[in-house]
Amino acid sequence: MSGLTVRHRRTTALDAVDLDFGPGVHGLLGPNGAGKTSLIRVLATVAEPARGRVEMLGNDLRRHRERGAVRRELGYLPQDFGYYPGFTVREFVAYVAWLKELPAAGAPASVERAVARVGLADRIDAKVRTLSGGMIRRVGIAQAIVNDPRVLLLDEPTAGLDPEQRVEFRALLRELGEEATVIVSTHLVEDVAAACTGVTLIEAGRVAYRGTPETLAALGADGHESDGNAIERGYTTALRGHRSATVTGATR
Repeated sequence: MSGLTVRHRRTTALDAVDLDFGPGVHGLLGPNGAGKTSLIRVLATVAEPARGRVEMLGNDLRRHRERGAVRRELGYLPQDFGYYPGFTVREFVAYVAWLKELPAAGAPASVERAVARVGLADRIDAKVRTLSGGMIRRVGIAQAIVNDPRVLLLDEPTAGLDPEQRVEFRALLRELGEEATVIVSTHLVEDVAAACTGVTLIEAGRVAYRGTPETLAALGADGHESDGNAIERGYTTALRGHRSATVTGATR
């Protein structure tokens, strides 16, 4: 993406952002309102930028036909995803597989595999309305991966998951990132540390930091134990450094 600008009425959510992502698991960090969800929504083709260019899998998202081609290769889990509570898990994930135009012959096996990968094989024929919040979140992950996407976009995917489920999810992320481009927006820096190969920190619609979890942790290596772990301190250090640089630049 180049010069990506997103506005919500009078608010600029993303301000001329230039970014590129390749295969692997990429963590998006930043405070509330930083622009993470706006970025994910543009990449998911559910929102259009005010300005800028986005190319995904060789397709220009400004062109209707090319957006359609991208959607077949895309997996997306928004913060609040819609579902039909009267559907079973199998029916709902199969419905999403149909929307993504999976071949009918192979769709049932793809559905069962996706559900099994999120640990819900024993609940595949349960009504979605009977599931816990954490289970529903896992259904959301299953529908996002049912087409073995080449690009997977996840907005706060571990919300509602218990610690054991989060550990299992991180392992799944690492597996998916071996062949796909996975972009995870999260507030949980420990998820980034455990699962991501790269990290991008967004602050007030601009890129504040890019690196790896290791380089981010190195920024916080000199802090005190009472200040949290190294990657949390590195996050704070990078954020404060960006804010300071922004203020300095504005006063020149």
